[in-house]
Amino acid sequence: MRKPDKQQIWHETLESVKVSVSPAIFATWISQTHLSSLKKIDKSRYLAEVGCSSAFVKTTIERRYFGLIQDSLISSLGSPSDLTFVVKSDPANKIDEGGGPAPLFQDKNTEEELNKRLTEIGIRPGFTFHNFAVSPSNQMAWAAAEAVSREPGTAYNPLFLWGGVGVGKTHLMHAVGHTLLKLKLETKIAVCSGEEFTNDIVNAIRNKNTQSFRNKYRNVAALFIDDIQFIAGKDAVQDEFFHTFNAVTRSGGQIILTSDKPPTEIAKLEERLRSRFEAGLIVDIGPPDFELRCAIVQIKSQEKGLLIEEEKLVHLIAGNILGARQIEGFLTRLGSESKIKNLPITEDLITSTLGKGEHEIDRSKNTNPEIMIEAVCKHYSIGRRAILGKGRSKFIARSRQVLMYLIRTELNLSLEEVGRLVGGRDHSTVIHGVDKITKLASENVQIREDILRIKSVI
Repeated sequence: MRKPDKQQIWHETLESVKVSVSPAIFATWISQTHLSSLKKIDKSRYLAEVGCSSAFVKTTIERRYFGLIQDSLISSLGSPSDLTFVVKSDPANKIDEGGGPAPLFQDKNTEEELNKRLTEIGIRPGFTFHNFAVSPSNQMAWAAAEAVSREPGTAYNPLFLWGGVGVGKTHLMHAVGHTLLKLKLETKIAVCSGEEFTNDIVNAIRNKNTQSFRNKYRNVAALFIDDIQFIAGKDAVQDEFFHTFNAVTRSGGQIILTSDKPPTEIAKLEERLRSRFEAGLIVDIGPPDFELRCAIVQIKSQEKGLLIEEEKLVHLIAGNILGARQIEGFLTRLGSESKIKNLPITEDLITSTLGKGEHEIDRSKNTNPEIMIEAVCKHYSIGRRAILGKGRSKFIARSRQVLMYLIRTELNLSLEEVGRLVGGRDHSTVIHGVDKITKLASENVQIREDILRIKSVI
């Protein structure tokens, strides 16, 4: 009997899996695998070794998609098969972000031209679909942006992405631009923020050069504007944007807008603009859940050259930091700590860096210890006297440790100051409490939910 073709078998397996999962899930996880070996262990049974791009991808696929992949492989082989997963790079390296053919730009000079063009336009080269982590909280936005990149001007026009800070709105918008330029380097794309658009029209009016402004923004194949809510309440700017919007869409151009709120909640936005925004697709991107934060840690650490593949270390970071931008900032600091102190990235180094609270320092501008104490007491339905007192019941002690953790990481206060605020406790007690919650946040779903809800109140 002829030996099965590994590449053909795996191609058929992936095609079968692709039908059973969303495009976003396939691109984020399944496409990062290859069939590294296929051996016959007896007359009717095979042993397949599946290579994964990282330890985290391996763990995720084993946990969620083992059965699906095994069933698909058995169907492709026509024989029973055992399955093992290993961390191993693909020597062929022919699968791109969507599971299709090799990238369009293999030539170094062409890649340099692409990066130069991206920089000229104002698109960040690192913001691609390939390195955008996908989970249920952003899957619809990912799918919509990916559809727009395939059919600009027709799929969803305009595409309106809204959500909080650091949820990936700009990343997806730039990923569309990146794809359009890969397909055609000469594609005219205008990228700006709502503030930049406003400043440009003000300067054009002042300098009596509105035609130059219109040439810049209207004669394009795609118009991307970040923080569009900034133009609300500015009559002249809204009027100019109204005509710009009509000109771009009339010529078949694609418009993508981002905002921190949906059109219906943008105060002082003209009704004619609101109706046009609502005529396209409006997608809410929620805050990243724990699994998505784990994927972000993995992606960003690889980009920064940090070796953080051990699952418990990924969970430790993702369990303690809620935002994508905060994760990136923390990883930058962690890399610096590791390099300056010449230390490997271990649980102790991560814990000590988390304890310094500098990744969340901006939050301290909006809160104070009294607000923090009140929020924790309300969440756990505990009196202030109890949480700051000497009670040692498990529930009160755990609530007190959460309070110490939040004051330390959110407000960036010293251990001594945290101890003083939480009933006059010494710094060793604070260290124990902060370390305890830091580790629990990486493995205990309830603790993560408690911290998330308290932070949302703050």
